[in-house]
Amino acid sequence: MKGIMSSFSGDNLRNTPAFVKVILLSFISLFILILARQFSSDISTISSPSTPPSRKFPMSFNQTTPTPPPPAEEGMMVERTGIIDENGAMTNDFLVGEFDDEVIDSVVESGSDEGLESDENGGGLVKGKIGKFRVCDESMRDYIPCLDEKGGILERHCPPKGKGLDCLVPWPKGYKLRIPWPKSRNEIWLSNVPRTPSKDKAGNKWVKRKRDKYIFPGDGIQFAQGANQYLDQISKMVPGIAFGQQTRVAMDINCGIASFGAYLMDRNVSTLSIATKDVHNNQIQFALERGVPAMLATFTTHRLFYPSQAFDMIHCSRCSINWTCYDGILLLEVNRMLRAGGYFIWAAEPVQRHEENLSAPIKEMEDLAQRLCWDLLKEEGGISIWRKPLNNSCYLSRAPAVQPSLCDAGDDPDNVWNVNLEKCITQLPENGYGSNVTAWPARLHSPPDRLFSIKMDAESSRRDIYRAESRFWYDIIKGYISAFRWGTLNLRNVLDMRAVYGGFAAALHDFNIDCWVMNVVPVSGPNTLPVLYDRGFIGVMHDWCEPFDTYPRTYDLLHAAALFSVERNRCNVTNIMLEMDRILRPGGRVYIRDTTPVIEELIEIAPALGWVPFKYDSSEGPHSNWKLLIGEKRL
Repeated sequence: MKGIMSSFSGDNLRNTPAFVKVILLSFISLFILILARQFSSDISTISSPSTPPSRKFPMSFNQTTPTPPPPAEEGMMVERTGIIDENGAMTNDFLVGEFDDEVIDSVVESGSDEGLESDENGGGLVKGKIGKFRVCDESMRDYIPCLDEKGGILERHCPPKGKGLDCLVPWPKGYKLRIPWPKSRNEIWLSNVPRTPSKDKAGNKWVKRKRDKYIFPGDGIQFAQGANQYLDQISKMVPGIAFGQQTRVAMDINCGIASFGAYLMDRNVSTLSIATKDVHNNQIQFALERGVPAMLATFTTHRLFYPSQAFDMIHCSRCSINWTCYDGILLLEVNRMLRAGGYFIWAAEPVQRHEENLSAPIKEMEDLAQRLCWDLLKEEGGISIWRKPLNNSCYLSRAPAVQPSLCDAGDDPDNVWNVNLEKCITQLPENGYGSNVTAWPARLHSPPDRLFSIKMDAESSRRDIYRAESRFWYDIIKGYISAFRWGTLNLRNVLDMRAVYGGFAAALHDFNIDCWVMNVVPVSGPNTLPVLYDRGFIGVMHDWCEPFDTYPRTYDLLHAAALFSVERNRCNVTNIMLEMDRILRPGGRVYIRDTTPVIEELIEIAPALGWVPFKYDSSEGPHSNWKLLIGEKRL
């Protein structure tokens, strides 16, 4: 035994073949273990297929703020090489070497938690770092910067650069949180719209005062038997209108207090009610306080900010517009916005129908409509209903001398920002785009043909991008409902400041949140507005370097996704934030999703507006370049 043991000791042990095999096997096992761990680590960094790429869209939030990494050791230098772009994605043309110090300063975060408090969802409550904005004079409580009527100018005229809003528009004394929808359709707080209607309207049936409320009975000078009876009459006159199926998007011109649109909502029709700013009657302000889609707009010398073939139906009841003046230029604008095969409903003043000396406007209107190739379908009880043609065949078959003539082939009917009206008929697309939308509700998620008319890249993958945006916002809104209790917020008036294809609005509809969304397409990006209308939504073109054409205290929720990272290169972001505060209702909220440098800039402005701001990480964690800023405008 002793001899045997001695043979396995010292140099003899190391020189045996068994020992060499054991050592070699150990090294191989260790090497395989290291490779396995490295491979597992690499796999864990790859997002799952259901996670949208961060380069295109900000990721969903993380309800609990992850523990931040330990601070870098003192003296450690971090060098930016340009391998990763500002969105956190790998670049294809990076250079290693020199870099711009200013770019580094704008991207690198300090990582300090000074001045932060934590809310119940783990978000950071940021205390103000700059002083408060002053409150404007009481006389500005209903101030609309581009439509203030000073100097007797009726058209839109925004303040020059440097002369814009620099204070917080006050809300009326006694202002209360709005009455929830659908109760608000019939009553609103008197204190929230404090201006008393003029004497010729105050005693009318369209609005009544009852203690501390205005009451809207649903009848009045427009609808003697009530709005519902009026809608029933239209449906019987032309069954093809098919409210809520073929007719999904409508416009009501000079809408009064928007009862037409308010009652169409029960029939799944989204109606945009428009009127001029009226210092006596406050029609649009009443409509918005009721919770009805409405906007200030004026038929003057420029196109309205809506695309061609936007509305399935356009309505004008006693709207006091002379459609035949100036060679019919105003009705030509209606024709541009009316979808091919869409309906125009006109109810003239009853006196015009019965007094012989006032019947001339009726005949002139019928003659103009005929020259526009509109087909008069029905006349009954003072209501006339025309239908626009589905193609250009009637226009092309007219005699050459017939006026108005067709617009030039190069005219872009969707170019609406500060474009003059022309006395010509907008031609319809030869490919039928705009006239062949599917019935509601299928059109909500069906990619429309006009998706391919947008001037942008990704020619072959547009339908995939369209569907991906819808899936993305569906997941985001699902998270908002869970974490931020959106189902309990009683949202009604919502503004999406950068709507793209309308995925945000579609998700709100899918989750049965009873609200309407004004979808804004900024002039700084592709004009996707026709797609939004084909989808069954309402929207408007706008330049966020200018104020928005609505009353103060319009919206319960303002949503801005990747807006400021674009507009900060064109506009003063402080001016945009002041405008957001003007149109946000007390008790309302803003949700801003953007890159980290942008959020860090905005989160210092928010407390100066009087908002209570919260910052959240995305699901990618604290080092993602996408953040979420929530601002609450508390009453």
